[in-house]
Amino acid sequence: MGTPGSSSETEHLLRWAELKTLGRLRSASNVVLLCELESQPEEFLCVYKPVRGERPLWDFPEGSLAGREFASYLISEALGWSLVPPTALRHGPHGWGMAQRWVRAADGSEDELVGFYSLDQVPAGWLAVVLGSDSNGEEVALAHADHPRLRQLAVLDALLNNADRKGGHVLLDEGGGVWGIDHGVCLHEDPKLRTVLWGWAGEPIPPDQLADIGRLAASLDGALGKELSEHLTEDELTALGERAERLLAGRAMPVPDGDRVLPWPLM
Repeated sequence: MGTPGSSSETEHLLRWAELKTLGRLRSASNVVLLCELESQPEEFLCVYKPVRGERPLWDFPEGSLAGREFASYLISEALGWSLVPPTALRHGPHGWGMAQRWVRAADGSEDELVGFYSLDQVPAGWLAVVLGSDSNGEEVALAHADHPRLRQLAVLDALLNNADRKGGHVLLDEGGGVWGIDHGVCLHEDPKLRTVLWGWAGEPIPPDQLADIGRLAASLDGALGKELSEHLTEDELTALGERAERLLAGRAMPVPDGDRVLPWPLM
């Protein structure tokens, strides 16, 4: 069987193909395993996050992170934006969990979309988000690219109420595609948006994206809402609809509100 050519084909494989564990990604706070899929080329890998490996959080229901990752993927696909890698829920070597296609990030600092820079070395056209000092007392900036797909990801994060958009959760793949990963702490009913992508705060949302958000809001009363209800509470679904309506009414990106608007660590 060759490499799948669509999100639905990939999702089917992620759901049903046998997984072979290659190793654990130690940098993650929860258990994340890199796996091969049976009968697939070597370049087709996935990350598998078993529910039993989720670290309990005080503000999110225990055992809910895998479902939130899948719900975030469903929302990205319903919008037609394909910003979250194909994702499925399944049984695996360590029980029920989430499987997501592995994104091979482009090599080299020139292919990064978010980074720290000396103030005089921020790339032309980039947007500085945070100013501070390094260990030597030199002024530095956390900045991100002014990239249309990255900007679209920032809109998605506002919808998802993403509480953990670190710079390392934004990937530019080998073909130039932009992806957002690690959506386990999204879709809470309380405001929790914490992101490094504040460069477009207060700026207009493109009309075509507003139209997509409008269609999404309408679909929450139908099949999409029913599927999301398997992974989110009624209050969380209601809050998702309210966030969509606020974006439609304001027609602009949110602005930082309060003290906790950045994830930690930033990268």
